[in-house]
Amino acid sequence: MIEKRFSKGEAVKFGWSMVKNNLIFFVGLFIADGLIYQALEIISKSTKENIPALSFVSDIVYLFIQIIVQMGLIKISLRICDNMKCELADFFSDLLSCLPLFFKYLLGTILYLLIVLSGIILLIIPGVIWSVKYSFFGYFIIDKGLGPIEALKESSLITKGAKQDLFLFWLLISAVNFLGVLAFFIGLFVTIPITVVAIGFVYRKLLNKTGAAQTTVLLIGP
Repeated sequence: MIEKRFSKGEAVKFGWSMVKNNLIFFVGLFIADGLIYQALEIISKSTKENIPALSFVSDIVYLFIQIIVQMGLIKISLRICDNMKCELADFFSDLLSCLPLFFKYLLGTILYLLIVLSGIILLIIPGVIWSVKYSFFGYFIIDKGLGPIEALKESSLITKGAKQDLFLFWLLISAVNFLGVLAFFIGLFVTIPITVVAIGFVYRKLLNKTGAAQTTVLLIGP
């Protein structure tokens, strides 16, 4: 098994550097998302008793929006990691480009959650391992346009030899976001974008190392 190490500190530092350079963009994005949530929450609560169907529709709309935003954040994180510009216009453009992938991403998310849940039922530890192993499925769907099954397989491939580092990385970014919670939740406006960019950074690192490793195997093979 080829070991693929990466620097967890470097990933977080890169995330901080990029978020600092695009702070207005990220803060504006999360404020807009929060306003949409509040508007739909008001509709849901005010219509829950009198018009339950409308309340249900508003909940579905919010879920749909959150999935699309998640897809857009992956796209933006990869844009930043590839040294491309990052503006609100680009984000909305990326959202539109992600729409055809919506059902792939939704199905991939459902399969991922089922895999992790089944692992948790099997004495928890397999669930932790599988949550790391398949954690990049969404990136392969957004970045490469793969189907959910193929994306899960590719995530399994690039995480080989890196699961320990990835587990520690997830703990690190969880700690970073916990600090954001301690800062009266306002810190999350900074720590969540740092997390998003740092994960994109790690994805690119592992993808490049996996490609380099496969090239090496082909060169030295029979």
